[in-house]
Amino acid sequence: MDNRPDIFDRARRARQRDRMLPVFADHDFLYRAMLDELLDRLTDVQRDLPEALVIGCPDGSAKAALEAMGKRVACADPGFLAAKAVGGVQVDEDALPFADDSFDLVVACGTLDSVNDLPGALILMRRVLRPDGLMLAAFAGAGSLPRLKSALLAAEADRPGQHVHPQVDVRSAGDLLSRAGFAMPVADGETLTIRYGDVVRLMHDLRFMGAGNVLDTRAPALTRAVLMRAAGHFTDAADPDGRTAEQMALVYLSGWKPDPSQAGPARRGSATVSLAAALKGKA
Repeated sequence: MDNRPDIFDRARRARQRDRMLPVFADHDFLYRAMLDELLDRLTDVQRDLPEALVIGCPDGSAKAALEAMGKRVACADPGFLAAKAVGGVQVDEDALPFADDSFDLVVACGTLDSVNDLPGALILMRRVLRPDGLMLAAFAGAGSLPRLKSALLAAEADRPGQHVHPQVDVRSAGDLLSRAGFAMPVADGETLTIRYGDVVRLMHDLRFMGAGNVLDTRAPALTRAVLMRAAGHFTDAADPDGRTAEQMALVYLSGWKPDPSQAGPARRGSATVSLAAALKGKA
């Protein structure tokens, strides 16, 4: 890690991960959506990838799913108790303690949106992979929670606080993958819509899925008056049935650790048909 100040409070982040554990199963829909998508993408991979590392383990479901595929799985989580519950180790993704070339597969689900050094984390994930190993990741990205942000901004009027931390968009995530040295990098996304009857339930879901604000610089606490105004603004955006549609913009990443066996661009000058001839054939 470099000497830049942290954006996120590492200790607060770890505590938030641990505190959510007793009730996480009641608020896990976002994690379930991301993990299911990552596992679905993994089924399309034609390689065994026997040694796997899971980063982000609020329960044992990712480990169990990968073991059911015949993989040996190690687990890691920013929270001490979360990691301990699945027999894993506590880590910050930008300071992974594993040796280079340790795993064939790294699956990072739901944590990279609040890591201090995302470029460094991606570089370390590439390093712990063996050559031709695969990294898959998912997290909430830019464009998430527009209704909540709008309601809080309107409720706090001329003294708004930053209650939702900065988020990475798909294009920037793809650039970071390339800069981290991954081969065949892919970044794409989807929007998940969740409908709420009130803003308090939304905020409870965020808190108990471990997605609350963990910025190092804390915004002023939300007063009862601000919460009531925010609730009103949130309700004003409701559909006729009284429920407001909130959105989570999910970012998915994949990349391979470079290996000489991988397909690459043809050597310059190796073409056997000229571009002019190819175009003439299409005329």
